[in-house]
Amino acid sequence: MAGVFRDRLLEGKTAFVTGGGSGIGLAIARRFAEHGAKVILAGRRKEILDNARTEIEAAGGVAGTAALDVRDYAALEGALKRTHDEFGVIDIVLAAAAGNFPAPVLGMSANGFKAVIDIDLLGTFNTMRAAHQFLRKPGASLLAVSAAHATSPVPFQAHVCAAKAGIEILMKTIALEWAPEGIRANCITPGPTADTEGMRRLAPTPELEEEVKSTAPLRRFGTKDELADLALYLCTDAAAYITGATYLCDGGTSLLKGGLRAGEARNRHTKN
Repeated sequence: MAGVFRDRLLEGKTAFVTGGGSGIGLAIARRFAEHGAKVILAGRRKEILDNARTEIEAAGGVAGTAALDVRDYAALEGALKRTHDEFGVIDIVLAAAAGNFPAPVLGMSANGFKAVIDIDLLGTFNTMRAAHQFLRKPGASLLAVSAAHATSPVPFQAHVCAAKAGIEILMKTIALEWAPEGIRANCITPGPTADTEGMRRLAPTPELEEEVKSTAPLRRFGTKDELADLALYLCTDAAAYITGATYLCDGGTSLLKGGLRAGEARNRHTKN
């Protein structure tokens, strides 16, 4: 838990995090707790949530859990109400729950496509819509985890591309509609990030890890701590005039057009 910020920047605030039991969601939740926020971790598996809560509390943070499926609006609304009743108005909401599996369009069933849309896109809508009545107004910060898939087509990922594109325009629309109430809404886009389920699937061997690293201009994986620091910044007063934005933390991979890798670009330049 070694962020770049020294002060407790979220002292007295309350955060509700879906997908908070593991991965990027947990890393961000830990950072929020480090900086004084009371954190509610929401997700489908109670055991994982309980382990995450124990970890945060062992480090001196305050955390609670809510076992639920983000596709269930009533369950989300109930968990948010309980959070509000116990801790007061909610200052931060992070939608980090996500689903994925590789499949070509012709090898994907309608139910498979719908499952990812429902977890990612509908789940983000449900989370934000259900949270609205319990948010601090003005002052609340809403965040959703997006992906490069939102703007660049990725083979075998049509469901994720559609879901993440929907999330980004949804958050921009929320930013417009809720701005008069002083509510901000932004997206975070990770690049290749170490120690995540996505990278374990994409690069299960050291050789593949090196190949993926070569696609990033910074020549390395990002870290969950770096994403957590970005999320923290967007939830502080330092970002009070930022809304409707998508922030990239991807080592520059989004700068490479048409899937051109950093190594390939360098080789072409050298040959010329």
